[in-house]
Parts: sequence; structure tokens; C-alpha cells
Amino acid sequence: MLNKIAIVTGSSSGFGLLTSLELGKRGFQVIATMRNTEKKAELIERSELVGIADRIEIFELDVTSETSIQRLKICIERYGRVDVLVNNAGYAGAGFVEEIPIDEYRQQFETNVFGVIAVTQTVLPYMRKQKNGKIITISSVSGKIGFPGLSPYVSSKFAIEGWSECLRLELKPFGIDVSLIEPGSYKTNIWTNGKHITEKSLHKNSPYHEYLVKMENYLNHSESSYGNPKEIADKVAKLSTSRAMQFRHRIGRGVTLGISLKSMLPWRVWERMILTRLDKY
Repeated sequence: MLNKIAIVTGSSSGFGLLTSLELGKRGFQVIATMRNTEKKAELIERSELVGIADRIEIFELDVTSETSIQRLKICIERYGRVDVLVNNAGYAGAGFVEEIPIDEYRQQFETNVFGVIAVTQTVLPYMRKQKNGKIITISSVSGKIGFPGLSPYVSSKFAIEGWSECLRLELKPFGIDVSLIEPGSYKTNIWTNGKHITEKSLHKNSPYHEYLVKMENYLNHSESSYGNPKEIADKVAKLSTSRAMQFRHRIGRGVTLGISLKSMLPWRVWERMILTRLDKY
């Protein structure tokens, strides 16, 4: 296992940091990428504590930058192979559709969708030549269920779901496995300082301000039930060492039930459930 190479994007915190550590513990040489390497201290410190610092290479990567992607190619050439890619880098854009500048939607897709595609395209020639490899993309329950005030994030995850279905079918004949992890709400910074709320929706004179307050209150009230992000890291590590991977993995409190209910209930019933729940806040 010592010569197996894993690339993890968005490794400075949350799922990416914990996944890098778990893969390192299991013997992988991990290329732990992050947009801002000034945030590398926690990963380095924790890898030293568990004795795997030599298995973690910190690599600066902006998934939206073609120049940065080209540098990643050079890094991969040094190793000559890629066994596992974990597409984790992303952020959550928020606000209400009427008030969100189109450029903010573009920025969301540049990171959460086009960034994932660009990094995946970079590793595919190596995996295809090897006739094996695993691509694990961190999606979200938001890729299956919409929620008011989160349309940039939700739409980016819906896009990743469809793209990943195509990718799985294209790569199966080459011995490459593609898998999606669809977490519910976990204790990571994507729902705190990781959430980017468009400026207009933050103003008290916004026609949606009351709606935004309800949404924020709902998320804050639910925070105590958020899962431990290590569950996701453990799942990724387990998939990385398994012979074959199922396509979708739904993890977190209420995720499977929520997706099942949405698929079974008439839309008018589902819609009433969501809006009634928000009205309580």
C-alpha cells in the first residue's frame, strides 16, 4: 500500500483534512491539496501526532485556475500514477435567486463543478493507463433535495450528480470506479464561515430578509444534530481500499429517509412539509 497515491482536494479543513489523515494512516501517499497553503498547520500538526507526516505532501491547488491545474500535472508526473482521487474542494453559496448576481452563480460552478471536472480530467489518463483507479466525489443531500436560499450550492451539487452518473458509465469499461458520497449536515465550516451569502440578501430592506432569518434560525437550531465529519473520512478511506465501490453512498441523520420521501410524495405534499418546517422559525 505504501506506493499507492491519493489526491485529496480541499484538505485544509473539514472532510478533506480528516480524509487525508485517514488515507495516510492506511498507507497511502497523500497529495493533500488546498487553495491557501497558509492553512496547512492543522493538517501538518495532526499528521505528525499520528506519525504519518512523511505520507502527506501539502500541495497548493486552486481548482479554478488552469495554471494551478497544470502544476498538479507536474506533481503527478513525479509519482507516475494516481490510485485514488477524492474531489472534496467546494463552498456553499447562499441567498435568494432574485438577488444573486449571475457572476456569483458562475463562481459557485467554477469551484464546485468545473473545478471537479478539471481535476478529474487531469488524473484520468493515468488511471486509464493503469486500468484501475477510484474517483470519489463528495456531493451532498443537497444534490438530491432543494432548499430555499441555497440555490447556488444546491444547483452545483445537482450538476455534479448528473455528471458523475455519466462518468461512472464511461469509465467502468476501463476498470475505474466512480462513487458519490451524499452527506447530510455535518460539523464542518461549510455551514459557518464557509457559507457565502450574497450581499443583497443580508440587507434588512431585502424583501427576502424575513425568509433568510427563518432559514438561518432553522440551520442554527439543527446544528446540535449535525454529524461527526470523521464518519465521512472513514467512509472514503474504506472505499479507497475496497475492491469495488457502489455508486451512491448516503450518510447522515435522515438523509436516506428524506430522499426517499421526496421521491415518493406528491410535490405539493413535499413542498408543504418544507415550508411548514421553516415557518416554525
